[in-house]
Amino acid sequence: MSYTSPVAEFRFLLDHVLAYAKLAQTETFAEADAETTDAILTELGRLCDDVMAPVNRAGDLTPAVLENGVVRTSPGFKDAYQAIAEGGWLGISADPEFGGMGLPQVLNTAMNEMMSGACLALQLCPLLSQGQIEALEHHASDELKALYLPKLTSGAWTGTMNLTEPQAGSDVGALTTKATENGDGSYAVTGQKIFITWGDHDVAENVCHLVLARLPDGAPGTRGISLFMVPKFLPDEGGNPGERNDLRVVSLEHKLGIHGSPTCVMSFEGAKGWLVGKENGGMAAMFTMMNNARLGVGAQGIGVAEAAYQHALAYAQERVQGKTPLGKGAIIDHADVRRMLATMKAEIFAVRAIALACGLSMDMAKAGNDPHWKARAALLTPIAKAHGTDIGCEVSSMGVQIHGGMGFIEETGAAQFFRDARITPIYEGTNGIQAMDLVGRKMMDGGEAAFRLLQEVEDCAENARTQLAELANPVWDAAETLREATEWLVAQDASTRNAGAVPYLRAFARVLGAHYHLKAAIADPQGARARLAKVFIDRILPEHSSLLVQARAGAEQLYALSPEDLESA
Repeated sequence: MSYTSPVAEFRFLLDHVLAYAKLAQTETFAEADAETTDAILTELGRLCDDVMAPVNRAGDLTPAVLENGVVRTSPGFKDAYQAIAEGGWLGISADPEFGGMGLPQVLNTAMNEMMSGACLALQLCPLLSQGQIEALEHHASDELKALYLPKLTSGAWTGTMNLTEPQAGSDVGALTTKATENGDGSYAVTGQKIFITWGDHDVAENVCHLVLARLPDGAPGTRGISLFMVPKFLPDEGGNPGERNDLRVVSLEHKLGIHGSPTCVMSFEGAKGWLVGKENGGMAAMFTMMNNARLGVGAQGIGVAEAAYQHALAYAQERVQGKTPLGKGAIIDHADVRRMLATMKAEIFAVRAIALACGLSMDMAKAGNDPHWKARAALLTPIAKAHGTDIGCEVSSMGVQIHGGMGFIEETGAAQFFRDARITPIYEGTNGIQAMDLVGRKMMDGGEAAFRLLQEVEDCAENARTQLAELANPVWDAAETLREATEWLVAQDASTRNAGAVPYLRAFARVLGAHYHLKAAIADPQGARARLAKVFIDRILPEHSSLLVQARAGAEQLYALSPEDLESA
């Protein structure tokens, strides 16, 4: 299963679509100039293509196993992880004070996508560490930072997040894990957590768990939750792994995909931990980690989509079957196969641009402390996560379809992309939760951030009308329709908003995707970029109209159907 990192695509987007050069003009990211960026992308591409991609199939066929209380990872994973760590890639956006590179989040997003395309099951390990690093940077005490950040940034230790419990699911406030003071500044943490990604392994010397738990006087719900650092091995006086902590892996989950990623049921049995942030402030600290991970998971969906597309394209160019309009040849010359491939490529470009725009917004907010950039990053995060992962599933499904019956046969490898991608719309907040976040918290400003972004879309389309009217006019019209729907949406109650949240998010993504395709066409008006933009704007963008009809339909008709109605024949 060959994979080639789309380095040229990232260069084009950063140079011609997203105005990335502005970052290097800021004091915070002055080192992120064109030469450094090119070197980073090139080296990342080599790592992903030469080191990570070759172990992807082994991770699927030879899953991680739990043997006598020890998790053994898939063949080649340990060496591949060591290459990631030795390259310093876990700290690409981390604070240089603790060994990080301090580079922009937009480059971190590109890295997460390329690594996911190469081997999603392995990429999950550094992704969790990245999120933990950011949470500690923002919320941990100086002592915890000094002890844990250098180890996590170097990759010597890895990080996890422990939120979900069997009875709670996405309702984090229903957790029952307890924490009590030990009298020495530490806490005893007791409880069980499920779905813990890379909760244990043999690729690094220690595993650091961030665990949500409730203190004895913690209020019910999310208000009474605190966050604790609970390492597998307790650091000794020299900061090295010492005594084994009182925690264990109960079992590994048997999953549809990402077989190489050990997903653990974890039991904490009075395990020693240290408070991160304030008492009862666990959700604020954990959301720092989760927001980092949500953009990362969006990039995962895009990475798998890219890998599935490359796999399908290679097959379509080689497989000869039937007579095509161009004569007898490969199936790529059949109109429907060409349609699927064009759709896959157009979808990937659009959602990649959205994810990078989200990362760039985070960077601009950090560099200038501008509330408008902060609001833009917040607005784009649920769109990048949800739409990136939806497209990952849809594109990988089309990849199976292009293979025909052979796509359903595991030996071709097409099915692995579909199976691996399917988890991404679920974890780090289901896509329904992302959509409700978009129409809820992200619209508490009355839609101001959304309107500001849509104004940019309309201004771009207006300016392009003289050059590319057939592309610009539909984009302007779609943005105006979305503006009107947003004005309606912010005037509705929460139930009505939530009922239409998922189609609204997808409609927003369609308009943004068309906007970025238009910008690509402006940069390449006579070339392949313009031809691909026409595919998206003519064939995919029109979907936004029907989606906005759904978004306005309201909740009443849904609740008019009783459970008995749903059960009836």
